[in-house]
Amino acid sequence: MSSPPRVRFAPAPTGFLHVGSARSALFNWLHARHHGGTFVLRIEDTNTELVQPEFYDAITGPLQWLGLDIDEGPYYQSQRLQLYADAIARLLASGDAYFCDCTRVAIDARLAELAGRAGYDGFCRDRQVADGPDVVVRFRVPDSGSTVIDDIIRGHVSFAHAELEDFVIRRSNDTPVFLVANAVDDADMAITHVIRGEDLLNTTPKVQLLWTALGYGEPPRYAHLPLLVGDDRKKLSKRKQAVALADFQRAGYLPEAMANYLSLLGWGPPDDIEIRPMTEIIELFTLEAVHKAPAFFDMKKLDHVNATYIRALPVDDFIERCEPWLTNEAPWPADSYVPEIFAELAPAIQEKAHTLADVPAFVDWLFLADPPIDDDSWRKAMVEGRAAPEMIDGVLARLDHVEWTADAMYALVSEVGEANGLKLGKAQAPIRVAVAGRTVGLPLFESIVLLPRGEVRRRLVAARTRLD
Repeated sequence: MSSPPRVRFAPAPTGFLHVGSARSALFNWLHARHHGGTFVLRIEDTNTELVQPEFYDAITGPLQWLGLDIDEGPYYQSQRLQLYADAIARLLASGDAYFCDCTRVAIDARLAELAGRAGYDGFCRDRQVADGPDVVVRFRVPDSGSTVIDDIIRGHVSFAHAELEDFVIRRSNDTPVFLVANAVDDADMAITHVIRGEDLLNTTPKVQLLWTALGYGEPPRYAHLPLLVGDDRKKLSKRKQAVALADFQRAGYLPEAMANYLSLLGWGPPDDIEIRPMTEIIELFTLEAVHKAPAFFDMKKLDHVNATYIRALPVDDFIERCEPWLTNEAPWPADSYVPEIFAELAPAIQEKAHTLADVPAFVDWLFLADPPIDDDSWRKAMVEGRAAPEMIDGVLARLDHVEWTADAMYALVSEVGEANGLKLGKAQAPIRVAVAGRTVGLPLFESIVLLPRGEVRRRLVAARTRLD
């Protein structure tokens, strides 16, 4: 590569950043960082009627959370409208564009008479329509030939001009369509590479035709990333899946884990080591190694990657990152939370949690007035399990006199279990459910002694009463 690349991420402000768009942003950023280039953020907001002020933060916030630092921008196309108007005027003057007053109803009526014809039929090409209300501007696609895109990922892709309609470049409300805005901006900002999803591949020949007609010279290189698909192997849909990057942030995924996972959607390191620092991913990443095949967005794999990152955190860092889920968003009253208790259990929680949002369920029984009893756990341990009443009675009989340590509680439950013919796993199940509400969770004896002895007794008595 002769000079450092200039890449751009150009999303439309729709109110949230889709994981597919986040992947596109990441691949642009990785390409720029790998080659020492420039990462430009540009917002496609020419259709200002559809944009709300908070939509801009829905782009920049998640990018910042993901760790993608921006070298230039954000540039807003809504602030560059005169540039696009000037370009459209040049195309009109050169004959590469024309005014059109056809309504959609009129176009469809004509096409109905032309069996097999789709798209616009060029009706206004030579009618010399004057500009005015309800008039759009269309680009005049050449009658013959083709436009060939040399795509880094997909190779040479050819589009016959006969298959392209004369497309709109200015709406009837005088706003430019993103096609002409992108051509103008890519030239003005000296963009060298356009890296985006394959769903935009069909717009590329149109931008390329505009680029050539405007005399911009050598075009950028294109790289169209593979489609992201879900469990049904169909394109990710916001109606069917959680696809907003902010949703994953709220669900307790670590930004470094999310970035690592997104980098694997269509690309893989040559040594097959997938979970690694971003500095290494930058060093290894190349567009040439991106696959053409659709990339499967696998939630189980994302959870595995995230859990691996959680386990690797220093304990103090883990505790700090958990704080929002333990305070503002916690299921218990704020004054009942004891940070010292959580800190005591944090290393054990790190080994089990897949996301930060999982964390409260491990300790809620310690900070709620009563344990949240899981019905299945109660049925298995108390109703169907052997000797549940005898286990609770035996522990209660000696609870007031046992040393309040994990080892002493272990010994007590083991001895009562042995007296009732139970191994430790079966013996501790009713005690765990009575005190913590579930059959699974943190190591029982290390955590149960973090409650006051009297509170443990109260919960055991309540469970025994329920059993009766």
